[in-house]
Amino acid sequence: MTKKISLHDFQSYLAARLAGTGNQSSAGLLGIQAGPDYWLLDLADSGEIVPLTPLTSVPLTLPWFAGVANIRGNLYSVVDLAAFLGKEPTPQNASSRLLLIGTRHGSNAALLVTRMIGLRNVEALHPEAADTAAPTWAQESYSDNEGRRWKKLKVRELLADEAFMDIGV
Repeated sequence: MTKKISLHDFQSYLAARLAGTGNQSSAGLLGIQAGPDYWLLDLADSGEIVPLTPLTSVPLTLPWFAGVANIRGNLYSVVDLAAFLGKEPTPQNASSRLLLIGTRHGSNAALLVTRMIGLRNVEALHPEAADTAAPTWAQESYSDNEGRRWKKLKVRELLADEAFMDIGV
C-alpha cells in the first residue's frame, strides 16, 4: 500500500532535497507574483504554500492586512503583499495562494499572492544594481531572458520591518 504524506511533509522533503544539492542555482529560489510584480524567495525561507482559505477580517487594521486564516487549527495573520507595496489589492480567486513565511522564524505570518510561478534557477537570471531606495528586504533584483524583473524578498528582514508588523490604523 502506498504511504500517504501530507503536502507540508512533501514540501519539507523537497526543500531538504534541493538544499542538499549544495548548489542554490539548481533551483533554490521560489518565484511568486504579487500584483504586477515578480518576486523570488530562497526556498528555505519560502515556507508552505496553501490554497486561499476563507479570511476573517480584523477591524481597525490597515487596508493591506487581509485578515486571519485558520490553517489546520493554527491562526495566521495574512498580509496582501501587493497592497502592502502600494499596488491594487490581490483578487481572491482560484489562482491566489497563501505563502506561510513566518513559521520558520517564529511568527504565524502569511502572504497573500496573486499566483505561484514555481522554482527558478538563479543561473538563468541576470543580477541588477541594488535598489538602495527600497527597504532592506527588497533591494536585490534580477532580470530574466523574457524581460521580466524579479525582486528578491528577504523573509527575515521583512518580518523584522516595523512597517510590516504594524497593522493597526
